[in-house]
Amino acid sequence: MVNEALATDLLAPGALPPGLRIYAIGDVHGCADRLGELHAMIAADARARPTEEVVLVHLGDYVDRGDDSAGVLERLLGPCPVPGGEVVNLLGNHEVMMLDACDPRSPPGALPFWLENGGAETLASYRVRPDDLAPWESIPREHLALLRGCALRWAAGDYMFVHAGVRPGVPLDRQDPFDLLWIREPFLSFEGDLPQIIVHGHTPAAEPSVRPHRIGIDTGACFGGVLTCLVLEGQRLRFLEA
Repeated sequence: MVNEALATDLLAPGALPPGLRIYAIGDVHGCADRLGELHAMIAADARARPTEEVVLVHLGDYVDRGDDSAGVLERLLGPCPVPGGEVVNLLGNHEVMMLDACDPRSPPGALPFWLENGGAETLASYRVRPDDLAPWESIPREHLALLRGCALRWAAGDYMFVHAGVRPGVPLDRQDPFDLLWIREPFLSFEGDLPQIIVHGHTPAAEPSVRPHRIGIDTGACFGGVLTCLVLEGQRLRFLEA
């Protein structure tokens, strides 16, 4: 579904190099069907508006809370929905919790902490019970390898893409990985300038938040909201949603 108001091209707070289009998708949280819908919409959009280079950025939090985290990761292992396009998968805090819980070397509290934050739904998508012995052994190795290979950040033009945000006042190349994955305040209420415009998820809202220094696109798909894709090109932006 394309919301006509969101599909309208708007002036963006930054710019990308000519010929580059970026599709950035917010927190999926196990909503595999919606991700498939959005990927199909992106493919159709790219066919209708050919350009030189396409990059699809997933902003993290692929797992937990929704009912098909396994299906989401299987989709991320597939090819880019735009032939010849590049895919960038960023790490979210829920992937970190899952990886910690699935590491036998982690402290005993890692598994309960993950289960309390949506991990039980993720295990159910693999047909695993939380009280099974070593439940992580039923998760495909390629799924865990995908998560271990996710980047913390990615940048292009005037934009930097991260899962949660950045800590104001700290140079971007010296940001604490914990903040990139978990921060809310003081990032969300910050009103000043940042070295780059931050495109992020992590904090759900009823609609995308477009500010001069940040664009938030977690619209709470797993809580009954839509799954949002930000489209950036030149000095314009628009949205797709499923």
